[in-house]
Amino acid sequence: MSTQTPHVSALPVTGQEEIVIVSHSNLFYWWPVWALGFVFFLLTYFDGHRLAIVPPGTVAVTDRTVQLANGKEERRDVLIAPEGGKFLTDRANPDQTTQPTIHIAKSKNYGVIFAMILLLVIVITNVPLRGLWSVIVIVIVVMTTIIFATLDWWDRILGALNLLHIYINAGGYLAIAVGLFAIWLVTFVFFDRQVYMVFTPKQMRVCTEIGGGEQVHDTMGMNFQRQRNDLFRHWILGLGSGDLIVKTSGANAQHFDLPNVLFVGHKVKQIEEMLRDQPVVKG
Repeated sequence: MSTQTPHVSALPVTGQEEIVIVSHSNLFYWWPVWALGFVFFLLTYFDGHRLAIVPPGTVAVTDRTVQLANGKEERRDVLIAPEGGKFLTDRANPDQTTQPTIHIAKSKNYGVIFAMILLLVIVITNVPLRGLWSVIVIVIVVMTTIIFATLDWWDRILGALNLLHIYINAGGYLAIAVGLFAIWLVTFVFFDRQVYMVFTPKQMRVCTEIGGGEQVHDTMGMNFQRQRNDLFRHWILGLGSGDLIVKTSGANAQHFDLPNVLFVGHKVKQIEEMLRDQPVVKG
């Protein structure tokens, strides 16, 4: 009587040898801040206005007669410093007044919008709202909007916001945008890729921390679970990201959480197809 050694094909029917899943940090969701920083830098730079730094008590007046450097007199709008007040002077040449060269936008809306987006991103990335909580927050926002409109409170609120002035010069927007984008890019391209899972038809390799070693687990009986989505973080900022839970089987079953996986639905589908299409062991 002879026996035949079991045999399993090295490749799945799909032909895909491995699927890599990368876990990203919450910094990934900060892309609207650096993106708006670049946009507002351009809008502010080409706005054409300049910022003048003046001493307290300076008065802006219109249509005053002034004598120009060439001796000609013209009617101009001017800034009048208070008695004893001085405009900024050049450090290298104290006798020369510093001219306004800082690019600033005439509209205050850029600064207000940038500040609001920054605060919103901070809240969304630090306060998870999954499933029902996302719906509750949306309902509260809609109901509050309707109630405020019914009571005519929006006019008062918008009137109060009209008194809010936030100005950031072009250099400020550029410094924030470039610095945050550089940190975001290095984190996204390098550091985030140190926390990963690699699936093949027979096994899973996983690294759960930067600088940590790999663990290898059998894919037999492995369970996948997507956590309930955070509407604001996963869909509005994450463009379809999600959190993945993987549970291994066997006597030493382990539980792995991979937050902020891009295109998590597509990745899970690929893994399920790979494992489902794996040829059955033949005796």
